Amino acid sequence: MHQVWEPVHVSSTKDSSYYYSTYNGKDQDEVSNNKKIMILGGGPNRIGQGIEFDYCCVHASLALKKLGFETIIVNCNPETVSTDYDTSDKLYFEPLTLEDVLSIHEKEKPLGVIAQFGGQTPLNLASQLKENGVNILGTTPETIDMAEDRDLFNEMMEKLEIPMPESGMAVTIDDALEIAQRIGYPLMVRPSYVLGGRGMEVVYDDDSLKQYMAAAVGVTPDRPILIDRFLNDAMECEADAISDGENVFVPAVMEHIELAGIHSGDSACILPSKHIPVRHVQTIKEYTKKIAKEMNVRGLMNMQYAIADDKVYVLEANPRASRTVPLVSKVCNINMVKLATDIVTRELTGRPSPVKDLKDRKIPHIGVKQAVFPFNMFPEVDPILGPEMRSTGEVLGLANSYGAAIFKAEEATQTKLPTSGRVLISVSDRDKKDVVALARKYYDAGFEIVATGKTFELINSNNIPAIKIKKIKEGRPNIADALTNGELDMVINTPHGKESAHDDSYIRKTAIKMKIPYMTNIAAANAAVEGILEAEIHGTHEVKSLQEYHKAIKD
Repeated sequence: MHQVWEPVHVSSTKDSSYYYSTYNGKDQDEVSNNKKIMILGGGPNRIGQGIEFDYCCVHASLALKKLGFETIIVNCNPETVSTDYDTSDKLYFEPLTLEDVLSIHEKEKPLGVIAQFGGQTPLNLASQLKENGVNILGTTPETIDMAEDRDLFNEMMEKLEIPMPESGMAVTIDDALEIAQRIGYPLMVRPSYVLGGRGMEVVYDDDSLKQYMAAAVGVTPDRPILIDRFLNDAMECEADAISDGENVFVPAVMEHIELAGIHSGDSACILPSKHIPVRHVQTIKEYTKKIAKEMNVRGLMNMQYAIADDKVYVLEANPRASRTVPLVSKVCNINMVKLATDIVTRELTGRPSPVKDLKDRKIPHIGVKQAVFPFNMFPEVDPILGPEMRSTGEVLGLANSYGAAIFKAEEATQTKLPTSGRVLISVSDRDKKDVVALARKYYDAGFEIVATGKTFELINSNNIPAIKIKKIKEGRPNIADALTNGELDMVINTPHGKESAHDDSYIRKTAIKMKIPYMTNIAAANAAVEGILEAEIHGTHEVKSLQEYHKAIKD
């Protein structure tokens, strides 16, 4: 007979509540008979999944303690607050795998497990945990799977009469080509069950689609490639909701500064929205409530939307905590995680749902989320943003005006916007229609305009003074020389499509190397000039505590 080895749990220090497993040692894990709940953390911080989910796990642990539960966190990242000694009653420093979680569950016998606060990592385990008899608290694994299954989700949208971009699911190249023929290019393609838009691309023709499908790894009928019609020039926005299955509350709608095509984790974001018409904000809240009720979401949910041709489209539903939960909580003065924890433990505590008492409030200030990128650590990487997430963190700028919030957010990313000097403008043909208005804003703000080729001709022919500069292939002195010599204070350079995006990559790479602020899309450049004007008019921005901002919020 073969001996079956069972892991034992050893305390990392004497009298500590930290435990790790080993197959060779004495079991030091003392198990209590208290009412316990296990929280699954997010695992290692990486692109697409970081400290935002740790925030959720920590606040869930604090809320559970107040409800009288013993808290157990399973996580394996020493750089997080959830793995601090005083966050939970017990910490199991283990990887988020089925075997490890089941081993701990069997030993501790908690009343339930919360999987929705740790991002995609624990969610991917939810179905298998439930199959093994684990009580998943809150939104069911079936609902989570339904949000990923495009066919089921489309059926639900049709039933609720909510518009969605045409879509399909493909396992083979032939499937994908058939969907492309039906929907038409451009298409957004991505694997299912991933976080951070990993592997997500916009494809413009059959050849690109064939290449994508041929390179895709791990595609099975259970995990197909999701294909959606890409909405050109659409405004993207999102909403976080708290739901108990019957009552749903949406604290605010967030507006992305960059247009559709940039991953939501990389896009700068205004909260509450500033430019979305009131009727669309109401529509987004209505759609979110309908979807949360239909899916019987219990806890937190994140919805992604796009507004194109004056119509609101649903892009996707994520029935879990999202990376924007800390931002919404801080800007709107609402502890979303505590409320969600109250909801998911209702069957254990018998407490009434807190959601029906939540009301919309007037928020007089503006929050701007700005992503932080690691491009300075990778000098040879072109800092172009797209549907695949590349940021490694985010900051929040809070102020009484949109411009001031942007300026603060940029400053927090260690990108201080200049209030005078020379700005280089070089844009793609697709962006030429917007470049004159943009150049006028910077000229009126007191900047000298420096531009390349056709961009220069367009700006100059519209009576905006500009200086012409050569690209690197046109001789010297050129842009690279001007950047290296410190003659430029800001760079606005939008890529010229997939084929020629690399032509100007040296501009963006040199800007990073020289620590010169750069923008790779028109929307971000427009937002930056608002921040610059605000800084010029009002000088040093007012500093207020978070509590002072919260006091100003009215019912």
